[in-house]
Amino acid sequence: MDPLSELLGGIRAEGAILSDAILKAPWVVSFDDRAPLTMVTVARGGGGVLLLHDGTRVALKAGQTAVVSGGEPFRMADEAASVDRPHLEYWLTCFDPEACAEAAVSQPIGGEGEATALFVGAYRASGRRHERLLRALPPVLVIDDDSDICIWLDSSAADFASRKPGTQAFIDRLFDWGLVCTLRAWFDQQGTQAPVWYRGFADPVAGPALEAIHTRPANPWTVAGLAGEAGVSRALLAKRFNEIMGEPPLTYLTEWRMQLAEELLADPDLTVAQVARRIGYADQFGFSNAFKRRKGKSPSEYRKTTGVLATL
Repeated sequence: MDPLSELLGGIRAEGAILSDAILKAPWVVSFDDRAPLTMVTVARGGGGVLLLHDGTRVALKAGQTAVVSGGEPFRMADEAASVDRPHLEYWLTCFDPEACAEAAVSQPIGGEGEATALFVGAYRASGRRHERLLRALPPVLVIDDDSDICIWLDSSAADFASRKPGTQAFIDRLFDWGLVCTLRAWFDQQGTQAPVWYRGFADPVAGPALEAIHTRPANPWTVAGLAGEAGVSRALLAKRFNEIMGEPPLTYLTEWRMQLAEELLADPDLTVAQVARRIGYADQFGFSNAFKRRKGKSPSEYRKTTGVLATL
């Protein structure tokens, strides 16, 4: 498994909104899910401006998709609207569809502007592995979509209007796919500024070693073993991996194991010894020492600070 897929493993869309409903200016939409990631696509119309909690304003026009990260509430307004002027206000939540249906808090005012169609997906996260992904993202990123995507969304919205069994799950999985496509496009645009774990996977030497680490972290990896995965010598792997990733392969392996350990320790049904075995340590003492060196506290202490009551 590649690093991006691994980091997205705990992130799923829930209650994504895919419809042909339109917003007639002037309008303001409040997004209050506090989701780790929210994806907004302007399918057609006049677009608008994203208003982040810190006052940042980001324009979003038809044919563009934005991904907002950080978990803070934010707003989106049509280009002419101001939150201090009369407008039609919506409260939008993907996590509470019934509340969303009652979200309009005022009647349409004006309505002379161009109508805008939005498609919105909010993403829940389980565990902590997604945190590394969030650290690599800005508060909001914007990419231009292929025109066919918006046409496809419009067409799908009409098909989904019948609300057949399984429709919401289908929509959510489509938004999961859309998030992967959007993030890949954005990371590709970053070039050398993309995180090393993303760039490294495409490298013919470091890439196979990275895939092996992320797919089988519990294996008793050595530099020679990882070099064998890449089909190169130990010396070449060590040199190239350090050039691309900025650290030796076994150091990266240990850090990745510790990140997995944080997530596993959040499961109260797993003992420390079981967590140790799952990430490649033969006994819990060696794991505990490694964890404390990197995290500043033992696995048991970490569990106490996160409020996890472990199984005895």
